This record gives sequence, C-alpha cells and structure tokens, in this order.
Amino acid sequence: MSADYYERLGVARDASEGEIKKAFRRLARELHPDVNGHDPEAEEKFKAAAEAYEVLSDPERRATYDRYGAEGLRSGGYQPSGFGSFADIFDAFFGGGDIFGGGGGRPGPAQGGDVAVTATIELAQAATGAAVEVGYDAVVRCDVCHGNGAEPGTPIETCERCGGAGQLRAVTRTPFGQVVRATVCDACHGDGRVPREPCRACRGRGRKVERLNVAVDVPAGIADGQRIRLAGRGHAGELGGPPGDLYVLIRVAEDARFVRDGDDLVTVVDVPAPLAALGTTIAVPTLEEPIELEIPPGTQPHDTLTLRGRGMPALRRGRHGDLRAVVNVVIPRRLTDEQRELLERLAGSLTDDNLRSDDGVFSKLKRAFGG
Repeated sequence: MSADYYERLGVARDASEGEIKKAFRRLARELHPDVNGHDPEAEEKFKAAAEAYEVLSDPERRATYDRYGAEGLRSGGYQPSGFGSFADIFDAFFGGGDIFGGGGGRPGPAQGGDVAVTATIELAQAATGAAVEVGYDAVVRCDVCHGNGAEPGTPIETCERCGGAGQLRAVTRTPFGQVVRATVCDACHGDGRVPREPCRACRGRGRKVERLNVAVDVPAGIADGQRIRLAGRGHAGELGGPPGDLYVLIRVAEDARFVRDGDDLVTVVDVPAPLAALGTTIAVPTLEEPIELEIPPGTQPHDTLTLRGRGMPALRRGRHGDLRAVVNVVIPRRLTDEQRELLERLAGSLTDDNLRSDDGVFSKLKRAFGG
C-alpha cells in the first residue's frame, strides 16, 4: 500500500473530516475478513489504512504531516498504535459495534448448535432401508422452569448489574478520543433479567444436558459416509431461538460376500478348473438368497459374469444396479493317483486350438503396465 496517507485512504489532500471518516469505513468494509477472507494481505492493508486514519483524523497530527510528512511525525514522538489483530482494530475504531451498520444492542434469539452422531448398519440394511435408533447428548430446554431459569412460582427481576440493558459499557481513551465498548452482561447473559431464585433443576440456566434417543429412517440405497439431517433435533436455542439440527453419519459395515461399486455389487465365485472348462451351474450369493449362475464352457480366470438388477437400489431412483460375479478358477491340489492319471491323459490330448490365449488378456496387461 502507498506510503502516502491520503493515497492509502483514497481521498484528496483537502478532504474534509467527514470524507476521511467515510473513506476509512469503506475500506474497513472491503478489508474485513468476513468479506475479504481470500486476500492474505487484507489485515496488513487494514492496519496501514488505520495508521493513515489515526493521523488524518487528528487536526494537529494532520497539520504536522502536511508540512513535514511521516518523518516529521516520528521526530515529534508519534508512534502508530500497533494493534495486534482485526478484533483490536475494530473494537478501537467502532466500539465493538458492527461496521456493516448494526449496533451493539441486546442479543436476540440464537439458534442452537448442531449435533453429529454416527450409526453403523449392515449392507443388507442399506439395500432395503432400515429404522435405527441413535443416542446422543444434547442441550435441551429445562422442563421444570420452561427455559426461564427461575424456580417455579418465583419472580424474574431486572438485572441489577446492567440495569436491564443486557450490556455493560466501558469508556476508554484512545488516540482517536473516547471509545465506548459494549459487552454482554456476565450476570444476565444479555437478557436484562435474572431470576430471584434460580431453578434447582438447571441451576438457573434454563437449559440442561440430556441423553436423547431418536429413531432414524435410513433410506434404501444409502452409501457409506452419507449423512441424514433431522431438523430441530440438535441443541436447544438460546433466548427462545430455534434448536439446531441432528446429523447422522451412516457407516455401512463391510460385507464378507460383496464389495460395493456404486450401485453395483461385486462378488467372487470359485469354479474348479475342470468345470470351468466343461461349463457348469453354480450357486451365487445375492442380497436376498443364492441363485443359480450358468458358467459357460471355457470360462477363464477373472472372467466376469453379470446378473442384471441384482445389485443395490439407487438412492431415490427406483432402479437397481447389477451383481458382477468374478470367476476364480481353482486349480486342484493334492491329487490322487487316479486324478493325476486323468489329468495327464487330458494334458496329452490338448492341442493349440485348446490352449490359444485370449488376446484380451495381453491387452489388459499392456494397459496395466502403461504399454
């Protein structure tokens, strides 16, 4: 940012006090982290603008600067305030208020916080949908005092500490004159009223922590890591504000039979080598019950056979994925003499036509190794 204070604020050298103040507030809005969080230099730019405003808003310092520049200020003993953070700067200039136009009034109703819990279900439950119960701790409105913090039958009185304002104000002197800082009253927490006799159930807080249980409807087709939102099931709000929400993270347990791939299910079926050569029928697991799958003659290791519509339901779409059965050709072990003789007779009768490799295998190998 420019070394010239007038250029930092974007005003002419004959700018009025009102124009300087207006320019500084405009920069404050632009450089505030809630608006300009993407600029890593925003804070340094604001500190530079604050230093310029600190000088130009003071008639004596401004006159010195106009005559002798920043060097003249330093030789006269002036040192910038050197605020530590955005919060320090905004508190000093705007008295704890809102630079976007609001004031520091009594806090209003505030929505309660959200709660997150985890529920684990089986793959079969994810396929059909299920109702699961989750338990969690949440802040709820006290059912004895109904949230007002007073023992039933006792009055609620004006807070003596803040006089019912809900705020405490302190006046401090800064290089810019007196600044009024407002903070929430620590006695009534901004409400302006306190119970004469605090509720014994919640100790006057109006809220307490309870263990809650809620049934969650898990839709069919939900995937591991997806969340379900239950509106209004979170922490109770403050000063009459609405409650927060409950977010249920669904974890789908691993299944010994299937691997999920989107809406498809993948399983492995073992087929003895002789039967893979001859062709056979084998039972394949599904989400409901095993079904017969035809293994064509000459089936090779890792061949994939697809059962349409036997996978997972698509979430809220009304269709199902497929079940892909990957064939694992099992080579016999620990042969008997008779089995060995049969296999030797088979091996001696094989020709090139029987043993011709599938060209697709080599293509896959080349792709796997970047060929």
